[in-house]
Amino acid sequence: MRDPRVIFITGASSGIGEALALSYAAKGIRLLLTGRDAGRLAQVAGRCRDQGADVVTTIIDVTDRVALADWIIARDGEVPVDLIIANAGISAGTGGGVETEAQARAIFATNLDGVLNSIHPLIPAMVARGRGQIALMSSLASFRGMAGAAAYCGSKAAVRVYGEALRGDLARHGVGVSVICPGFVVSRMTAVNRFPMPFLMDADRAARIIRRGLALGKGRVAFPFPTYAVSWLLGVLPPGLVDMILARAPRKG
Repeated sequence: MRDPRVIFITGASSGIGEALALSYAAKGIRLLLTGRDAGRLAQVAGRCRDQGADVVTTIIDVTDRVALADWIIARDGEVPVDLIIANAGISAGTGGGVETEAQARAIFATNLDGVLNSIHPLIPAMVARGRGQIALMSSLASFRGMAGAAAYCGSKAAVRVYGEALRGDLARHGVGVSVICPGFVVSRMTAVNRFPMPFLMDADRAARIIRRGLALGKGRVAFPFPTYAVSWLLGVLPPGLVDMILARAPRKG
């Protein structure tokens, strides 16, 4: 969608979500921003208002399906939402051991259930209006599971494949769907990584790439290209070969 006027962004208090909010903030734009950190979200909202945007915020965990649905349906009833960016996500490492069930379930609850909770309350309204766009935040980690990040890779793979299928379902109703697959982006999430992060980019640059891809209605916005190419290749090569290639790769701590 080239000119969204009402934009709903989850996970807007830091990282890519913050950068996207600031990228879209302008006079005549209404931003609906959610996050879990009240202080950081208030700062982001203040900067967006300084750029002329009308900003409405709330502190909601995307795993709270009922609360999130109630809030976003109410906002859509005031002014219809043009663009949803289901961005909220979490990550965690294993410390060199095996991921616990609690950690795996928490990551899936935010990264997968949180995405579903963010988009489904508005899909019926968008279909009825015959317009709108949905952007789902996946990752280049979705193309091949990596040791030390099983739940993260698995949850992002589910988001990517679900979004690609949903795009086909909603296209005939006039609703666009795009899947976003970033590589390493400077954020609180990547700040804890203790291994080399090739082609690490700042969040502002990532937001510009994402915004451009969404404006063009791309089905997949994947970047940077070198990391995307390697990730895609790892996903299509024989698993045994990839296991050997990754055997010495650093694990998320």
